[in-house]
Amino acid sequence: MSSLADALAATRTDERRRAARALLSRPLIRAGDGEFVLVRQYAQELRDWFARNTGWQLLVESEVARLAKRPANDLDATHSARDPRSREPFSRRRYVLFCLALAGLERADAQITLGRLADHVVLGATDDRLTAAGIVFTLASREERSDLIAIVRLLLDTGVLRRVAGDEESFLRQAGDALYDVDRRVLASLLTTPRGPSTVDRDGPADRLRELTAELPPTTDELRNRQLRHRLTRALLDEPVVYFADLSEDERAYLTSQRAAITARIGELTGLVAEVRAEGIAMVDPYDDLTDVRMPEGGTDGHATLLVADYLARHADRPVATEELWRQLSGWATEFRAYWRRDTREPGAEIRLAEFALARLEALRLVRQHGGGQISVRPAIARYAMRTPTLSGPA
Repeated sequence: MSSLADALAATRTDERRRAARALLSRPLIRAGDGEFVLVRQYAQELRDWFARNTGWQLLVESEVARLAKRPANDLDATHSARDPRSREPFSRRRYVLFCLALAGLERADAQITLGRLADHVVLGATDDRLTAAGIVFTLASREERSDLIAIVRLLLDTGVLRRVAGDEESFLRQAGDALYDVDRRVLASLLTTPRGPSTVDRDGPADRLRELTAELPPTTDELRNRQLRHRLTRALLDEPVVYFADLSEDERAYLTSQRAAITARIGELTGLVAEVRAEGIAMVDPYDDLTDVRMPEGGTDGHATLLVADYLARHADRPVATEELWRQLSGWATEFRAYWRRDTREPGAEIRLAEFALARLEALRLVRQHGGGQISVRPAIARYAMRTPTLSGPA
């Protein structure tokens, strides 16, 4: 009986972990998605854990589960939304158009065509405040239609829309249209801010964002400690590395005293393993699937990124200029011409490779990009420095 109880307990732990990892990697899960049944089965335990440790709310209904995550850093621009097909990050305009599309869908019927959705977005973009901010959208160019298609792909990926007929490529070529069902339950669950945007009376985007995500200031020591626990647990779950130097004095003191308890709770729920160094903490994923940015990665871009990381790690004693990286990448394109894509030897290819590599390294908290084209490294990049192996003789 003891062995059976142990086996059942291990099964429950594994299933709860799978459900938690599914929510962390995809905070909006629909019925029919892989782990939805497990999320519903362990909904109460997961709801209690996230509320106690992160302050995130978990809503589980018959057709959708939504973990209302709030980032540890509201101003982090390195993990943007991406076109599900091309993986191209969303631009400022795409974010604006995405919001306009959601507003149009809120007023739409149960079904909508892509052309009709485009009309809603074009009309919304005529707002004087958007025009003053430099946002122009008229569908007059292929680039603008491509922006709209990227938004529709994201809406399809999240489940807000379900394609009934037609396809987006026909619309892009101005040769056809597409028809979609609108899932209002998923649409209503997308917004997770504690305040409604219409209640915020601010002009600047940064000010509006702070108002939307602002938390009430703690009035007791217990509330203060709870807020610190929430912020630090969010950071350890979401950030590739949490550097002590980036924390406030209160956060450093709390993490120093509660590090073992916080990392143990995270590890028990998710299977992440704490790697503690003098500079900070990284929660390492032994399964390597709980991330949106992987490194190392195959292909030309992945190889180039590893080479850039190694080069920067070996020059950690000084800032490196982007022009210096361009020269290195041009040389590597020739050196590895048999393995890299042919277009990497074209004029300007080194700039695109550098942009990709630096964006990835910055998202992983391995480098910082400064004004004037200067790059400085962060401590965790040391693990990517390639060293010449040495052979030691017999003792």
